[in-house]
Amino acid sequence: MVPPTSNSIHRSGSRPQLDLSKAAIEGNFEERDPTILLPNQSDDISHLALDIGGSLIKLVYFSRHQDRPTNDKRKKTVKERLGISNGNRRSYPILGGRLHFVKFETSKINECLDFISSKQLHRGGVDSHSWHSDISSNGNAVIKATGGGAYKYADLFKERLGVSLDKEDEMDCLVAGANFLLKAIRHEAFTHMEGQKEFVQIDQNDLFPYLLVNIGSGVSMIKVDGDGKFERVSGTNVGGGTYWGLGRLLTKCKSFDELLELSQKGDNRTIDMLVGDIYGGMDYNKIGLSASTIASSFGKTISEKKELTGYRPEDISLSLLRMISYNIGQISYLNALRFGLKRIFFGGFFIRGHAYTMDTISFAVQFWSKGEAQAMFLRHEGFLGALGAFMSYEKHGLDDLMVHQLVERFPMGAPYTGGKIHGPPLGDLNEKISWMEKFVQKGTEITAPVPMAPSGTTGLGGFEVPSSKGGILRSDASALNVGVLHLVPTLEVFPQLADPKMYEPNTIDLANHSELEYWFTVLSEHLPDLVDKAVASEGGTDDSKRRGDAFARAFSAHLARLMEEPAAYGKLGLANLLELREECLREFQFVDAYRSIKQRENEASLAVLSDLLMELDSMTEETRLLTLIEGVLAANIFDWGSRACVELYHKGTIIEIYRMSRNKMQRPWRVDDFDAFKERMLGSGDKKPRPHKRALLFVDNSGADVVLVANSLPALNDVTAMELPDIVAEAAKHCDILRRAAEAGGLLVDAMINTSDGSKDNSSSVPLMVVENGCGSPCIDLRQVSSELAAAAKDADLIVLEGMGRALHTNFNAQFKCEALKLAMVKNQRLAEKLIKGNIYDCVCRYEPAS
Repeated sequence: MVPPTSNSIHRSGSRPQLDLSKAAIEGNFEERDPTILLPNQSDDISHLALDIGGSLIKLVYFSRHQDRPTNDKRKKTVKERLGISNGNRRSYPILGGRLHFVKFETSKINECLDFISSKQLHRGGVDSHSWHSDISSNGNAVIKATGGGAYKYADLFKERLGVSLDKEDEMDCLVAGANFLLKAIRHEAFTHMEGQKEFVQIDQNDLFPYLLVNIGSGVSMIKVDGDGKFERVSGTNVGGGTYWGLGRLLTKCKSFDELLELSQKGDNRTIDMLVGDIYGGMDYNKIGLSASTIASSFGKTISEKKELTGYRPEDISLSLLRMISYNIGQISYLNALRFGLKRIFFGGFFIRGHAYTMDTISFAVQFWSKGEAQAMFLRHEGFLGALGAFMSYEKHGLDDLMVHQLVERFPMGAPYTGGKIHGPPLGDLNEKISWMEKFVQKGTEITAPVPMAPSGTTGLGGFEVPSSKGGILRSDASALNVGVLHLVPTLEVFPQLADPKMYEPNTIDLANHSELEYWFTVLSEHLPDLVDKAVASEGGTDDSKRRGDAFARAFSAHLARLMEEPAAYGKLGLANLLELREECLREFQFVDAYRSIKQRENEASLAVLSDLLMELDSMTEETRLLTLIEGVLAANIFDWGSRACVELYHKGTIIEIYRMSRNKMQRPWRVDDFDAFKERMLGSGDKKPRPHKRALLFVDNSGADVVLVANSLPALNDVTAMELPDIVAEAAKHCDILRRAAEAGGLLVDAMINTSDGSKDNSSSVPLMVVENGCGSPCIDLRQVSSELAAAAKDADLIVLEGMGRALHTNFNAQFKCEALKLAMVKNQRLAEKLIKGNIYDCVCRYEPAS
């Protein structure tokens, strides 16, 4: 039956409403995505949904962040000054949480139930807050589920877990899941031609209508016109079940994956009749058919006197795969043509990330459309139904999430969209480290597990342990990885971007294999030094050494996986790689690897600050401005992510290196817009410039070049928003102007400046504020910044991006609505050659008027 076009997603009334009374955000400036507590919420809210199919069970579940102590003086002052209040933020339970994707084999459903029970997912989760601690099994708990297994295994869930399965319509869930992913996940969709993946960014305002082709045992073709608006317009009974059924009869393969693997070794020309077979090896040019075009699938077997045993199973599997894939591709395009649809998305069990399957479907769509249409696939395609079921919970808040409010992270062994399920799942950090130690000893036998189960569980999870070659996360590169979605509704697009749709943060194109290989080598070579710093930051204990070694192994495995398949984690940029490294450090509980180094550098810088200020005060305006710019550029040399700079540290102190850098600085610089910037700041002749209302100074390294927009989380030796107020307070002891500005901006909230009459007077001071950027990486993606920074940026008319990560690796080509100054010293020879046609230690002073 065809559901009506207006069919909307069913919202079950069996679930209790979320009680948002007295909801409160908790977190400090270390917390990138602060948690919302719902103290009056009923105990039996579940944030788990399942899609129980014939072969696989797909789980989507939500976890909250654990509570952290709060120190809100700076945040409170910034919020008051910028007009930010908690009331302006949407109070949803997802605020400050993660969405996890997990697979189990349906045949091992009891192990899936063990996993749910061990994490208490059916009771709100073991990471829920204290108000969940008194949950008792009252027999009324309900879990959303879809798929045929939601009916088949309903009694088993009731018996084992004491929960009822609230069954959601399979097609409703499929469409809801696809709509959410296409609107909310950047680079979710991709094309696949001749083994090459190319990610496609889709404007969510121009998404509908589209054709969703779900290839399971059979094939359904669904015209999607909007949220909850869809119609099944066609389908075919020749689908994945046909391939598996005929393949099993013809090849004796015992699993679907075995049949797919067999096809990769096949040659269909021994079985299929080609155009060239009919025309003596010639093309049929008149109608545009090449000699290699299949004229008749399995057609060659008619004229050959062979029995089934005379044909290679590999050739049969490939011929069968091409026949069914081409057929599906053709019918899909004809339906798209019928309804005037430009976009066709394919998903379902049949695809399962298999490269050749996607290639054949893509070829068929391209062939029949004469290149006017493209087949597109989804990275999370295996989880559409489970995600749609999750979204059917009342008031979860996912409906309103935008693409800039989700961040995908890849912990060690993140699940895969297709192929075999890898395991076993891990418990606590100690189990993860133990696994890494085994990985070193048996690197040819173990494939990375999925670290999902909490400590104290059985360790089961329905995961096979396949073999793999070498120290990589997996051997089969045909499938894409699915990470953990961090849901952060407080992230916003930087309001000063000239054109957010055209903005691309990454300056370096890692689609070039040689470029990719070079930067992987740089990261690998820097790894031993990074591990040393991380271990030292934890006191050099045996535990920290063990964690440091495990981190090195895990990050190396990530790099090896990405070298094998650069698109495995989505569209890859240098900023993503650096973020992955920082996340991997945090995964092994290294909070701030460069903490002691930053403290030492700050102390050295503050010790000479008084003399530097006296020197600056004695200068003319023009000389002072040049000296300040030179100082920023010279101080930018302190970069523990650069091997060249690390070597300098062994030859002198931070101040000695700084002075050496200043002395060597000769204009003109490689990129030198200082004169234009000077004229803007100081004017020319009698013409006085218009003063800036608000300047945003993006911080880079700790030490000699302290600026004002700081990282939310540690990354290399970059200063954080939590550290910066203390540094400013120390610096303010040497400068009354800085002290008055810091007080006016709320950085020195307990300090008082007494005038002659004993009153406090900051009226003439320009407020100095510290704002966190929402980032935990040396780079910054301005499509995802904190609400604090977004609020501060609305009235800004000058942006200063300082440092190699923020001004060169990312944002060198970014265009802004307001004026921008990009300052950096290049500390990587490759980057110098590629970006500015220069050399290492060249300087960039790029001034850009408002776009």
